[in-house]
Amino acid sequence: MNILELSNVEASYGPVQALRGVSLTVEKGKIITVLGANGAGKSTILKTISGIIDPSKGQIRFNGEEIQGRDPDRIVRGGIGHAPEGREVFALLSVEENLRMGAYTRRDRDGVAKDIELVYGYFPILKERARQEAGLLSGGQQQMLAIGRALLSRPKLMLMDEPSLGLSPLLTQEIFRIIVRINREQGTTILLVEQNANMALDVGDHGYVLEVGRIVMEDTCQRLAQNKDVQEFYLGMKAHGVRGQRRWKKKKQWR
Repeated sequence: MNILELSNVEASYGPVQALRGVSLTVEKGKIITVLGANGAGKSTILKTISGIIDPSKGQIRFNGEEIQGRDPDRIVRGGIGHAPEGREVFALLSVEENLRMGAYTRRDRDGVAKDIELVYGYFPILKERARQEAGLLSGGQQQMLAIGRALLSRPKLMLMDEPSLGLSPLLTQEIFRIIVRINREQGTTILLVEQNANMALDVGDHGYVLEVGRIVMEDTCQRLAQNKDVQEFYLGMKAHGVRGQRRWKKKKQWR
């Protein structure tokens, strides 16, 4: 069952067309990834889904309902959370205040308190820093906070934009382990935009490759990782195809 469907979606920034007839589906309960170079339009897909950008053409269906053109707060209330590129935490608010901002659409105080503790369970460092201003956190901690804040809306679908951006390899692995846990333990469907193709294909179920605003390839993540073009242009395996395929026999180590 598909929780999200995009059909021939187009979007622009002024005279610049960023999306050109994008169609994709997101199966409920899965991790779907979108790969592409800088400027390919990956973030625009997420912003168009979440209502930050209105599409000029096409349809976006969430749980069978068309949502294109709706206000972002209505989309959040409907069950779509967004952890944006660059984290965008409220720098002068505390960690806990940031988390509560993620729950601004909710009125169940006890449920919000339980979900804050749930986030602290995933990211114990945030509990230690609960009273600290978010702007004083490290980049990795801010990314944890952005993900936690999105979780506070209790999303059925979470949009994640470049969660590894600017992070060390060790922190990147930690963040992606938590992403897999959220998917498995909470049943949250995830649409993941990520330049770190190795990580994205490791955790993803199905993937799309975006180039200059168009989907040029789609398949299971395992098959995409074995594709020679994907290996050359996204995985840096031009001279190591055999090693790359051996590596994929060990895939899904976090599943």
